[in-house]
Amino acid sequence: MTGLLAVLSTPPEGFHAPGTEIFQYAGNPELCLIGSGPLCIQKVTLLMLLSAVAISAFFLMAFRAPRLVPRGVQGVAEGLVDIVRRGVVLEVMGPDGLPFLPLLTTLFVFIWVNNSLGIIPLIQFPTTSRMAIPAVLAGLVWLVFNVVGIVKQGGLGYLKNVLFPPGVPAPIYVLVTPIEFVSTFLVRPLTLAVRLGANMIAGHLILTIFAVGCWYLFSHLWTPGADWVAGFGVFSFALLVFMTGFEVLVAFLQAYIFTMLTAVYIAGAMHPEH
Repeated sequence: MTGLLAVLSTPPEGFHAPGTEIFQYAGNPELCLIGSGPLCIQKVTLLMLLSAVAISAFFLMAFRAPRLVPRGVQGVAEGLVDIVRRGVVLEVMGPDGLPFLPLLTTLFVFIWVNNSLGIIPLIQFPTTSRMAIPAVLAGLVWLVFNVVGIVKQGGLGYLKNVLFPPGVPAPIYVLVTPIEFVSTFLVRPLTLAVRLGANMIAGHLILTIFAVGCWYLFSHLWTPGADWVAGFGVFSFALLVFMTGFEVLVAFLQAYIFTMLTAVYIAGAMHPEH
């Protein structure tokens, strides 16, 4: 698609690398697709809502009439659930974590799908590159593991186990307690959100730079005296294909890591001795 646009277009004057402006959707009334003002639904919001609807429809279709031997859509859905069940829940939390399987599966699939939107033609924007979405997901995780800790250990017991871990000499608590407070209640949600958002921002920005560079180089194909520039477009296109494949892996890994860390935090709240 990039090469076709380049061949049909006139080469621009100089190469202008894209920057953070490609992520600016909020606050621009011209980008509203539906509604206006606070009720404006722009591309990011619409993609996020559509992904949620598509995921819900997928699982409803898969399990509306489940078979003992899964096949088709049911087989794919059970495969996704099994990835989370075996690779996350049982590995990190043990059998006690199975009640959290629906939550962790939902997180994994939702993040994976929204990460992957960045490599789908004509969409090409990962909604998780807008920090508000990773921040809300991280806030949800923070709320869940703290509620689990309070329910399992009691409010005072949970704070005691977090802020005053057993086996530490009493004088060391002067250093350990502030560190544990910041680490558990502030750093965890922050790192969850930043890790996911930053990786998606970096990946989308890199793909955009190579795509625009490819277009710029190929657009010189019919320019007299500058057609040799188009030869470098081959390398740019090759790197674009490679980075797109790499982004497929990153989209999965970031969803898996987010889900894995969520399970670790919940497991720690359930079993403070670990």
